[in-house]
Amino acid sequence: MNIAQHLAATLKNLRQERAWSLSKLAEETGVSKAMLGQIERNESSPTVATLWKIATGLNVPFSVFITPTEADGEQSFDPQQQAMVVTPIFPWDPELCFDHFSITLAPGALSESTPHEKGVIEHVVVIGGQLDMCIQGEWRRLEAGEGLRFAGDLPHAYRNSGEQTVHFHSIIHYPKEKAAGRPAANHDNEP
Repeated sequence: MNIAQHLAATLKNLRQERAWSLSKLAEETGVSKAMLGQIERNESSPTVATLWKIATGLNVPFSVFITPTEADGEQSFDPQQQAMVVTPIFPWDPELCFDHFSITLAPGALSESTPHEKGVIEHVVVIGGQLDMCIQGEWRRLEAGEGLRFAGDLPHAYRNSGEQTVHFHSIIHYPKEKAAGRPAANHDNEP
């Protein structure tokens, strides 16, 4: 199963586990019913921002959608060959309540993130290049080796205004009180 098939099957399973209609899922996520149906049927690949909305509306970690269950499955989420590529380093950990991602952002790319669920804290560390971060309407540039911790439940954006691809890590900490309802991690891909 490739990442697109995994994403489609996971979305459908999560919706059905909750006994939600596509209309209810659209209401909870802010993503249109038509788009959700296309994603479930593997007819459309969502953007990173759309997938975050879905994960937040379902109250599940982002990595649930991009971490295939098979050891040889694809690991990177590059929707429609877009400018932001997200690769899980450590998928959802139920004990520590976090996801850890390696992210690349192409030159000129902008990714605006809707607020994650209440209580989410995000840590961003730039590995290479320069990353512009906007938090609550205020832009800040991070150089390689610099990091930033912020409330992920506020609107934020990532921008690469440079000429080279920027590489950064993002660690998403979810509130512990909500961790009990999250799916168990699949550690088949770990050494």
